[in-house]
Amino acid sequence: MHISNHRTTKMKKLCAILLLIAMTTALAVPAFAAEGDFTITAPDNGHTYEVYQIFTGSYAEGILSNVKWGKNGTGTVGEAVDKTVIDALTAASGSDTEKLAVISQYVNLESEEFGTVAAGGTLNVPGGYYLIKDVDGALEGKEDAYTHFIVEVVGDVTITPKADVPEFEKKVEDTNDTTGETSNWQDSADYDIGDKVPFQLKGTVADNYDDYKAYKFVFHDTESAGLTFDASSVKVYVDGNEITTGFEVKSPAEDGHTFDVVFDDLKDINSVHNGSVITVEYESTLNGNAVIGSAGNPNTANLEFSNNPNDEQGGETGETPDDTVIVFTFKTIINKVDGENQPLTGAEFTLEKKIKDDATEGGFRWEAVSVVKNDAGTAFTFSGLDDGDYRLTETVTPAGYNTIDPIEFTITAEHDILSDNPALTSLNGNATTGEIEFTPSIPDGSLSTDIVNQSGATLPETGGMGTTLFYIVGSALVIGAGVLLITKRRMNASHHNH
Repeated sequence: MHISNHRTTKMKKLCAILLLIAMTTALAVPAFAAEGDFTITAPDNGHTYEVYQIFTGSYAEGILSNVKWGKNGTGTVGEAVDKTVIDALTAASGSDTEKLAVISQYVNLESEEFGTVAAGGTLNVPGGYYLIKDVDGALEGKEDAYTHFIVEVVGDVTITPKADVPEFEKKVEDTNDTTGETSNWQDSADYDIGDKVPFQLKGTVADNYDDYKAYKFVFHDTESAGLTFDASSVKVYVDGNEITTGFEVKSPAEDGHTFDVVFDDLKDINSVHNGSVITVEYESTLNGNAVIGSAGNPNTANLEFSNNPNDEQGGETGETPDDTVIVFTFKTIINKVDGENQPLTGAEFTLEKKIKDDATEGGFRWEAVSVVKNDAGTAFTFSGLDDGDYRLTETVTPAGYNTIDPIEFTITAEHDILSDNPALTSLNGNATTGEIEFTPSIPDGSLSTDIVNQSGATLPETGGMGTTLFYIVGSALVIGAGVLLITKRRMNASHHNH
């Protein structure tokens, strides 16, 4: 019996130990489970985010209690956070930038991050206070922006990026010299060689501009060989108001572009704000290297911009995609032929364009277009034309042929005015006086036609033998006169002898 009581006592002690172990295990399980109770979820936007743990603590309904230093805090991991730190963070107010200035004092971004979460993925974390950021260098040169640092008390959270990028577009203006009509800003135009072509670059500042301490903004423009940039023509506007300082025009640009308009820091211009529109307008001349036809003369530009609001100097930048506009120009080819449709030499032509000019009588003037002849002198090419009214005059006529009356005609062209890749879609020449027909070639940008010269008429004559008879009669008279003179002399001589 005594032995039995002893065994009973041992059993009670063993049960007590097992119960203690069981209770300890039961208490530990929830604490261990809390390590993975919450998730940070990334949006499916191509970004990868780094997660830095500033504090840990007990999370309930947006409140963090029992706050301790986390892996990436500036205090000792696991130690309670001093009340003065909590008070400083609680008192932080104002813009996100102002709040981050306080928060950044308590996180060590040089330490190894707590974890990363890729686009569309999740990261399991314990309750705590976390800073979330894009991976450094991941968006350099891209048409994208880093999110402003996100700091959250976790519970379950889904990352909501706080980023925005500027908008950019390039346009060209089209003018019909004959009518004087000018188009809206669009993606294509046609001009004569020698004309000044107006262009526009437009950038809209990002909506989160206020999150940046510095904001670089650079227009890069690249012209084809057929365009000559005029640096003196550059004008810059902020929300429609011209400015003359705060930027620099670099031409040629060191980066290989035709020119750059550089704002080292838009923050230096007080009138710029979220959503401001920065506009650059300038002119380039369509020169003798211009490509005739559908290939056209492209002008391409893009916008470089600060894309990391967490960068104090604004030196990390992204770029918008290239935007291209095209300037087209055309030619007419005049082939000189006779009435049998055979090439005919000896002609010369002058082509003139009708230009609206209110200062002249009639409200317009005629302006000559230069010509190139082929070696045979039978084809005449007038290059570098755009839409409008023209007059063709034959200034030298082949011998034995009739001079043609001046011919007036109109060139019309259509091209995509709103397109990422504007194309020449139609080209026509229509005579308004005279009877000619043009054959168009869109790839060559040419309008060809034959100009026929009819030979002079062989007029009918009357009077029988005509001049031949006059020659014969004239000869007979001369001979007769000679015979009579000799006869008379002989008769006179015989008379004297008698």
